[in-house]
Amino acid sequence: MSAPPEHAAGVAGAVTPDSATALPPGASAADCAAEPIHVPGSIQPHGALLVVDPETLRVVQAAVGPGGVAAVAGDPLGQRLVDVLPTSAAPLIRDLPARLPETGVTHLGMTRTGDAVHHLLGHRSDGALVIELERALVGEPGSFDEVYPHVRELIDEIHRIGDIAALSALAARAVRRITGLDRVLIYRFDADWNGEVLAEDRNERLPSYLGLRFPAADIPAQARELYRLNRLRLIAAASYAPTPIVPAENPLTGRPIDLAFSVLRSVSPVHLEYMRNMGTGASMSISLMRGDRLWGLIACHNREPVSVPYHVRTACDFIGQVLSLQLAATEASATADRRNMLRAVHNRLLTRMAAAEHHVDGLVESEEDLLALAGATGAAVVAGGTVLRLGATPSERDVLRIVAWLADRERLDVTATDSLADTMPGGKALKDTASGVLAISISQIHDSFVLWFRPEVLRTVTWGGDPRRHAEPSADGQRLHPRRSFAAWQETVRLRAPPWQPAEIDAVVELRTAIIDIVLRKAEETAALSDRLTAINKELEAFSYSVSHDLRAPFRHIVGYAQLLKKFEGDKLSERGNRYIDTIVESAISAGELVDDLLSFSQMGRAALTPVTIDMNALVADLRRRTEADTHGRRVEWHVAPLPEARADPMMIRLAMQNLIENAVKFSRDRDPAVIEIAATETPDETIYRVRDNGAGFDMAYVGKLFGVFQRLHRAEEFEGTGIGLANVKRIAERHGGRVWAEGRVDGGATLFFALPKR
Repeated sequence: MSAPPEHAAGVAGAVTPDSATALPPGASAADCAAEPIHVPGSIQPHGALLVVDPETLRVVQAAVGPGGVAAVAGDPLGQRLVDVLPTSAAPLIRDLPARLPETGVTHLGMTRTGDAVHHLLGHRSDGALVIELERALVGEPGSFDEVYPHVRELIDEIHRIGDIAALSALAARAVRRITGLDRVLIYRFDADWNGEVLAEDRNERLPSYLGLRFPAADIPAQARELYRLNRLRLIAAASYAPTPIVPAENPLTGRPIDLAFSVLRSVSPVHLEYMRNMGTGASMSISLMRGDRLWGLIACHNREPVSVPYHVRTACDFIGQVLSLQLAATEASATADRRNMLRAVHNRLLTRMAAAEHHVDGLVESEEDLLALAGATGAAVVAGGTVLRLGATPSERDVLRIVAWLADRERLDVTATDSLADTMPGGKALKDTASGVLAISISQIHDSFVLWFRPEVLRTVTWGGDPRRHAEPSADGQRLHPRRSFAAWQETVRLRAPPWQPAEIDAVVELRTAIIDIVLRKAEETAALSDRLTAINKELEAFSYSVSHDLRAPFRHIVGYAQLLKKFEGDKLSERGNRYIDTIVESAISAGELVDDLLSFSQMGRAALTPVTIDMNALVADLRRRTEADTHGRRVEWHVAPLPEARADPMMIRLAMQNLIENAVKFSRDRDPAVIEIAATETPDETIYRVRDNGAGFDMAYVGKLFGVFQRLHRAEEFEGTGIGLANVKRIAERHGGRVWAEGRVDGGATLFFALPKR
């Protein structure tokens, strides 16, 4: 159950302004949290409030408490403001609309009626002018100058302190010395708006709350917003009877007047009951800001009702502003020091990554630096299907589970959690190494991440009362009562790691940027190298085409003239001379075949594709007939399944299938019978043709060489060939956007696959 609005258990409950309207019957805690606390409809009784039409300067709403009766003449409604206020106020309200800024409260001066002296205050609200008269105390400071020496002492000392705890303790002492109240606390909000008492200065009239924590629900969002707008609030007596504003609605707008900036604004009766349950008769609070965000509070309590003089409150407000600036500067300095240290670590990692052949190698080279970058106890780099772990981490299987969870979510540049058990199914089991996870994605395509881990750290948190009981229903259930106990209540926090600090998160985000920059730079270098290699390959293809073309004629001449020499002069040569001529012929023929194959290979890279629909059954049947000369005298069993049509260049696809079939015939010639199977498989994306034989096969350890130029897995004296045929098959497949691969085993045959895309 959440607390009534603006009730801070133990601390903020005594300092938060609240609505003065009683809760309706059956109201819930959620209703309290939504209560419009800026329009209470009443004021505290130690003064008077007048709502004035800025055009006519006549009073349209009024609330005159016992403390303000002496300063307001008769019934003020409908009267001119100048006629309602004491004569001494006339010069203070001259040109009143021009004297009041758009935001904030202005102290217009002091009025006197007999012995009654009042502070005259003004601000704007809902298009109206709001005038407040607060009864001054006998002997109170007449100006801020009278209390400034106390403030100056604090300022002189505060700049010499660079520690938040010491600053807080100094401010608590200074505020209690100026106000004379029984207890002053410095209260800080965390990221979830839970509060913690950092410092305290008190006498023995009120108990200590030092070190206690209070749940965020004690001060709901609309109360925190009011704290942000109005920096100082006073409740002079917990037992006061509120003075209603008449009429309830502002005639200028038709709705209750907004009292967010009012110094006399009333608070909820539930809130006053909180104060009485705490034994607090009066309270005051000053907001501590960091920029536009509420950082914490200076909470002041007194056992008995007491009114803190206006100029003393002004001095406390000034202290709050100075303390806010100094706290922000101290935190910023500590953060800057941390960032500088992490930047040095980042630079070392960057240097190693830039120097390494692969950035991951440089990243994991120093375990100490990679862990220090995020203040982690373990880290893992997941890239390219591998997991590299450093320090105390979950198992590789569990790291991959975390990566899968990260990938299934909307892919974020950075993910940070201090409780994996709360966010990932099964995260509780990883608490000993990964209660906290900080991760960066280093690829938008692949599941590549760098992760840091922190283990569970058990913590004991002491709350100011049971945080589960913010408020208690009455016996009849008609209203809520604030809790009556603020005794220390301890809770053991489990399944949480120390939270990741902003500086650590920023550091890993910078690392992510650096990794991506390195990857992109190396990709650009690779692309440039690829472009250069492409140009070189084109030059080599042109050269090989030219050379192959030019060498064909000389080799044919060598063969022709050698054969003529043997025919016409062979009987004049010795047996050795005839053998030499035969060797010349055989070598020239082999060289010519090699030149022809090279020419064909170069043409495959240069020729334009002319895709047509090809009857693969007719093509294979024709190629089988052409192999009859090579298979004459052998037993060959052909198993040819019906083949789907192909969409490809007819010359190229014919050459590819010819090479595959000739390859099967050649390497199965020692088998009796030789078995050659030709079949195809279709998938949604491609058609896969395969040629299988029961021949010599090959060792799969060398399968990467099979489709390379001049790569041979058997000795030339065993199986003839130039080593270009399968390279041609590979080039043809790639020209069509397809692929090739092979499977085999030594003396167990081979299967060659040729896949063509359907689109």
